[in-house]
Amino acid sequence: MLTFNRRGARAALLAGAALLPVAASAQTAPAAPPPAADAAPATADDDAQDVIVVTGTTTRDRPLITASADITLADRADIDRRAPRSTADMLELVPGIFVEATAGQVSNNYSVRGLQGGGQRFVQLEEDGMPILYGGGGADFFFDQDLTIDRLEAVKGGSSGVLTVNGAGATINFISRRPNFKEAEGAARVSAYNYGMKRGEFYYSQPLSENLAFNVGGYIQSSPGVRENPFDYAGWRLKGMLEYRFDDGGYARLSAKGGDVENAYYATMPYRFDGGKVRGIPGLDTQDGNVGGDAFANIAVPVSTFAHPGGFREFRYRDGIKAKIAQVRFDIEKPLSDSIDLFAHARYLKYSYDFNGLFPGSGTGNAGLTTAQNYLTPGASSPINDLLTLGARAFPNTVRFGIKNLRTGVVLGQNQTAELGALNGNGFLQRTVLNHDYIDGRDFGANVGGRWEVDTGSFKNSLTAGVMYYNVKRSQDQSATASVVNGVQTNSDIYDIVALDAGNNVIGTLSDNGLVSYGDWGAGIRDRKDSAVSLYVNDEVAIGDLRIDGGVRWESDDATARDGNTLAVNQPVPAGVGGVVRNVGSSFDGTYAVRQRTQRKASWTVGANYLLTPNFSVYARYANGFQTNNVDPITTIELYEAGVRYQYGRWFSGSATVFRTNFDNQNYNFANPTNPSQQQNLNADLRTKGVEIDFVVRPTTWFSVDFQGVFQDPQLLNLELDGVDQGAGFEGNRPERTPAQLFTILPTLTLPNGVGDIYARYKFVGKIFADNGNGIALPSYGVTGIGVNLNLSQRVQLNLNADNVFDVVGLTEGNPRQGQTQAITDGFFYARGIVGPTYGGTLTFRF
Repeated sequence: MLTFNRRGARAALLAGAALLPVAASAQTAPAAPPPAADAAPATADDDAQDVIVVTGTTTRDRPLITASADITLADRADIDRRAPRSTADMLELVPGIFVEATAGQVSNNYSVRGLQGGGQRFVQLEEDGMPILYGGGGADFFFDQDLTIDRLEAVKGGSSGVLTVNGAGATINFISRRPNFKEAEGAARVSAYNYGMKRGEFYYSQPLSENLAFNVGGYIQSSPGVRENPFDYAGWRLKGMLEYRFDDGGYARLSAKGGDVENAYYATMPYRFDGGKVRGIPGLDTQDGNVGGDAFANIAVPVSTFAHPGGFREFRYRDGIKAKIAQVRFDIEKPLSDSIDLFAHARYLKYSYDFNGLFPGSGTGNAGLTTAQNYLTPGASSPINDLLTLGARAFPNTVRFGIKNLRTGVVLGQNQTAELGALNGNGFLQRTVLNHDYIDGRDFGANVGGRWEVDTGSFKNSLTAGVMYYNVKRSQDQSATASVVNGVQTNSDIYDIVALDAGNNVIGTLSDNGLVSYGDWGAGIRDRKDSAVSLYVNDEVAIGDLRIDGGVRWESDDATARDGNTLAVNQPVPAGVGGVVRNVGSSFDGTYAVRQRTQRKASWTVGANYLLTPNFSVYARYANGFQTNNVDPITTIELYEAGVRYQYGRWFSGSATVFRTNFDNQNYNFANPTNPSQQQNLNADLRTKGVEIDFVVRPTTWFSVDFQGVFQDPQLLNLELDGVDQGAGFEGNRPERTPAQLFTILPTLTLPNGVGDIYARYKFVGKIFADNGNGIALPSYGVTGIGVNLNLSQRVQLNLNADNVFDVVGLTEGNPRQGQTQAITDGFFYARGIVGPTYGGTLTFRF
């Protein structure tokens, strides 16, 4: 959404590092030299329509009000006012992006314009104009905002699908600070929050000569995560940049970054409906509860020796998600004449993440959440009845079954009804999946091309053409996914299932240190390779007050998928492993099924903008784009939009956009809820129509109100499960995890004499459905945050902020691994929720 009069950014020059193929220097007058990247923002008296936009456009000198794309700008002040604790928090600065920021600092989900939640498709995250990852998904593992980031620019639809890969729905570009060629400068920041997060950041830049300068920055941090956790996760990131400016314009820039960061992860947990209200289960608080803890610190899981020769793979909750990156990048832009520029951008990224996450209720769903009494009673009501059957055969003298707390050693038998009923304060046990997922990858990307501009006064034309090349490889090891029986409480205990005699003495152990199954999600070994070439061209024409632009990108992707085959006869568990489960379950046999496929597709767009007055413009746009999916079918998106933009002095600036989005053949796999080691396939079409609104009202010089919102009607059509048409059962339903209303209100009070400002933020998320069958409706909720920015001196700033100050309960998803139709069982269900009140702040020193 286009807001061209943001506080602090309303007249900033968007210089360098353009969003898409051209990192063009922008200027307010074509004849003027490019401004320094560290140039101070223009004064508030500057006309907002003079703001130059490069995001979503390829013209060097195009004011934001004349753009024919749906563009958002958030400068450093906007970012600091949001006080983001994750990349997902920053994405909420972009109207129309629905963010499920409940997984922790990383691994969150985001979607655009009515696409079902739970993924990251069609949204490309970029850093300085290049995708963080070619495929888009998972980029938040390898990017964090810190003092090295100058601003955020985003474009939804429009030229996004032409000027980048796998970003047809939206491209969100995080633009770094450029080196200072005038003088040395630096900043240091410390942050702390009530849940235990501690962070230190720094930034420093200095000229080395008239034409050469560098900067360097990064952070160190530690945090247990926003929910209760006995472990602390630490990490660091470092980024540096060396830039040379040519005497006749343009630059050459070498940059690098590296890091090793750990983070907590949260999946679903049990909730209950009581009198129409969402409530927690005693012993597991909705706002800061977390079943993970000491019991899950390190668990050895038996696995196929083809996957791990030693026969074991460790699940390490104490490590959380450990993401490592090492990247080197080179950028050059050089004018050949007043009308022709050439550019080349290339980067190589080596990355990995080691994911250790708990998934309560996965596969078993609500059936796995029941009383300890039911667990220990053989029959259909027990989620571990198969295990009890094996136990009865292995230990024929069994009188009853019981549980043994692995931490305390306490044994409770099935006949101890009072003690079992008081277990954890709620009497419940559950099945929790241990998901250990390791990714190792490399991602090379290059974008080379040129721009030719003609300006005769009444006629301007800017033609940009280029080629993009991406070569990526990604290896995955998700073997040894297993499940345990644990309590339903914070820092829960794991229980062995034991066979007891008449005196409740243990005569045998059915489980293996709490593990009741192995190979829950199949072999889990796979490789993916892509070699993709894109040719693109984008042309922008200005005739008087009319601007017309269009572009096309053609991509060819040579893809290879290697999927580990499953053992025909499961291997026995390694020697010394206890319990009655005597094989490692569905697991890797050492061979691969190889699929290769070359797919070619073109995306294109055309748009127009007409400036009715210097402060009022209208625009319209059509875009047809796509998402590559390795060897799986390409998925497509079709976007129609039309909008108006208006500014009235300092009093008002804003825009409204109506849109229609067609997502065709959305295809993805998910675990079969009755047999999680098997995958099911969903294919469906989605149709969304809606309106986006974004405006700023400033009735006085000391008070303003920002509003951003989307109001939409998403519908599901032609849904197939494993190729079988589901007919009217899903037709017209709301896609899963997609709100119809989503808006944010941000009032700001500016304090006198430049002291700072006070702000509040209210975010409303409308009702969502947990499943495509629309069986569970998760209620709407609104979250309030407050904050204050204080300039303690010219060089010292303090930000204090709090989020969810009214302790609202909000749910962002149900149990996606339970299937496409979900239900509430005996008042209980699984979901993933926002956390309760958090507060803290930052102290920044500039020098």
